[in-house]
Amino acid sequence: MPKLAYRDALKQALTDAMRKDPDIFVIGEEVGRYGGAYGVTKGMIDEFGADRLVDTPISEPAIIGTAVGAAMAGMRPVAELMYVDFIGMAMDQLCNQAAKIRYMFGGQIGVPMVLRTQGGTGRSAGAPHSQSLEAYVMHTPGLRLAMPGTVYDAYHLLRQALVQPDPVVFIEHKSLYAISEDVDLSVRPPEWGKAVVRREGKDLVIVTYSRQVLHVMEAADELSKLGIEVTVIDLRTLSPLDFDTVRTEVEKVGKAMVVSEGAMTAGVAAELAARISEECFDFLEDPVVRVAGEDVPISVSVELEKNSIPSATLIQDTARRLLA
Repeated sequence: MPKLAYRDALKQALTDAMRKDPDIFVIGEEVGRYGGAYGVTKGMIDEFGADRLVDTPISEPAIIGTAVGAAMAGMRPVAELMYVDFIGMAMDQLCNQAAKIRYMFGGQIGVPMVLRTQGGTGRSAGAPHSQSLEAYVMHTPGLRLAMPGTVYDAYHLLRQALVQPDPVVFIEHKSLYAISEDVDLSVRPPEWGKAVVRREGKDLVIVTYSRQVLHVMEAADELSKLGIEVTVIDLRTLSPLDFDTVRTEVEKVGKAMVVSEGAMTAGVAAELAARISEECFDFLEDPVVRVAGEDVPISVSVELEKNSIPSATLIQDTARRLLA
């Protein structure tokens, strides 16, 4: 079984999809000749040319606006934003146009585009380049949202995103690009929008996504040594949200924790905790616990950055207190 890096899985997904569908093209800052800020499209211009790897000026509204128009005209653009932090620059194009056009025109026309971007911490990039803003997207009806936490999902979720009829925001985590896994891409993936139970246990259910899957799995391994067995749910997509899997597992166990790198207040963890509390109330033995990012701008300091988001140690300690 070959070992594949996260960034290479993304590149392979784009390459395979572009070979199959001539209407797919990539547009963004430095995606062509330079190969993308994190090297995902490196070398692809040699095969597909500058017409399908389109370098743009530094203008997020222009990038997303062009993608929206191209998608409406029958193309399938992949727009790249270097950082999810810049999504605010294109909120009108994304949230008032892409997300709503199908509904404004009675389903006569859609916007089948993918917005690739990356977020999260781990590179000491400072406050305006280290945020986890997935809640912005999740809060907007009409947008789909995928956040792969494994190499396998980086490939298959992107392939699935590229055949959706609606706009998909595809957020990669900047700290995952270099990780490698032994992966067989020929294995059939779960359906689009389906969560995966990465580990089963009888004591606690932890719901998470993106890079925090790795931290939760590490914490679960350590908790197992203490006799505490944890079910780990990787959501994979936040819109659509597979709450059926969450409900099923929580009802079995009766205790739940939600882990997210995004800010604690009004974030993804808050939404998930609220839904679990409302829909699984009769089965819960204790209140749902959130472990999430601190409500602070991310520091450029390595230590402050590391301590502003959930770690495997924090997850483990919180689980032990919950089960004490």
